[in-house]
Amino acid sequence: MRLSDFDKAPDNELTVPTATNEASSGLQADSVTVNGEDVVVTETQAEDSVPQPGFFAVLKNRNFVTLWSGQIFSQLADKVYLVLMIAIIESQFQSENQSISGWVSAIMIASTIPAVLFGSLAGVFVDRWHKKEVLVITNLLRGVLVLSVPFLLWLTKGQVVANLPLGFEILLIISFLVSTLTQFFSPAEQAAISMIVDKPNLLSANSLYTTTAMGSLIVGFAIGEPILALADSVGASIGLGVNIGKELLVGASYAVAGILLIVMRTGETKQILTGDEPHVLADLKDGVRYLGENQQIKGALIQLVILQSVIASMTVVAVRMAEILPEIKASQFGFLLAAGGVGMALGAVGLNYIGQKFSRAQLSLYGSIGVSAALIGLSFSQSLWLSLLCLVGMGVFSASVAIPMQTTIQSETPEEMRGKVFGLQNNAINIALSLPLALTGLAETALGVPTVLLCLAAIAAIGGIFTQKYNSVD
Repeated sequence: MRLSDFDKAPDNELTVPTATNEASSGLQADSVTVNGEDVVVTETQAEDSVPQPGFFAVLKNRNFVTLWSGQIFSQLADKVYLVLMIAIIESQFQSENQSISGWVSAIMIASTIPAVLFGSLAGVFVDRWHKKEVLVITNLLRGVLVLSVPFLLWLTKGQVVANLPLGFEILLIISFLVSTLTQFFSPAEQAAISMIVDKPNLLSANSLYTTTAMGSLIVGFAIGEPILALADSVGASIGLGVNIGKELLVGASYAVAGILLIVMRTGETKQILTGDEPHVLADLKDGVRYLGENQQIKGALIQLVILQSVIASMTVVAVRMAEILPEIKASQFGFLLAAGGVGMALGAVGLNYIGQKFSRAQLSLYGSIGVSAALIGLSFSQSLWLSLLCLVGMGVFSASVAIPMQTTIQSETPEEMRGKVFGLQNNAINIALSLPLALTGLAETALGVPTVLLCLAAIAAIGGIFTQKYNSVD
């Protein structure tokens, strides 16, 4: 049995009974398109089939709930993965009085390279493959890779290659492979949301997804380390061995996500490759051309890239802010980032209730101005509590940019282009995340935190206003 054998029509697909009796009974009939065919439905049936926006509507969709449940476990694993690598480095590779930053930077570079190299190409292949199979297989493989870490470290203990511990080189390889699989997972996940959720409910679905992602971010930054320590303790107490519980927790989270998604139905038909398909690079050019021609998607992508650049810069600035603020230490910068995550979660929930009252263009404009205002306030803050308040506000307004713009890309991209577009989006955002990490530290050293924050505020406001010419048609 193949994974695609589970894949019948999704729950959100309209099922229409024969309309002959209704038409003859005097009810007004209309024509709708179902599965590519024109079908006659009565006025009553058409009204009943209109999706109702809101969290409750998407939570009634069994396939979305399955995808969302898988996301909870995969997001938890994603956000705690770096914390896991740091814990392993501290316990096995870092020497006494040695800085850990070099070890961690190497892991981050190994994770970033696939995002830059394969982000766009992965989307092209996702368009040719069964989306659910991509989601299941990538999660299971990531789980296997993480679960193999304790055995591989034991096998290579004490061995050195090219002046580096072989065990650490294995961590670099595993981080590279996990990140490579993620490049295929991300566009497949975004495409799957568009396939199983009706357009009127996409904003609510993305709000729920963002809430979960921010919750995972908070868990990763704020309590990831104690959770992994607890997993080690539990693992040792039940006889699994010392210091392997954390790998089991992260690896099992990926594996559970993959298993959950086996029962999801996206309504896909298995595509049979004949060998006559366009070359991969031709498909990639086709995706770039489509982005250039579609003004709404182009504007949404530009805003997402600007927002992610600002957020990435804030991860660097937060370290220096934590060092300056008298109430906390530099090592506690995660609390500042967690405050932004709380704000994004609150903004995502709020959008579910008020998002339908405004156009996506309006939401993104208000959000960009709000992010700018929060950054300006932060630049004048010398208090921990005022800083936390500004960061929460920045998170709230960031959600009103990110969620409507992601919804625009999902709803306006045809199914045959989704993998390419989401792959290019993934690639652009990964580059947007990488460059600020390299440049913001230099800017902060030369200009200081307040000036950098004011520059970021200007970028957010100008970007939001500039892209309105693309987003004006909603």
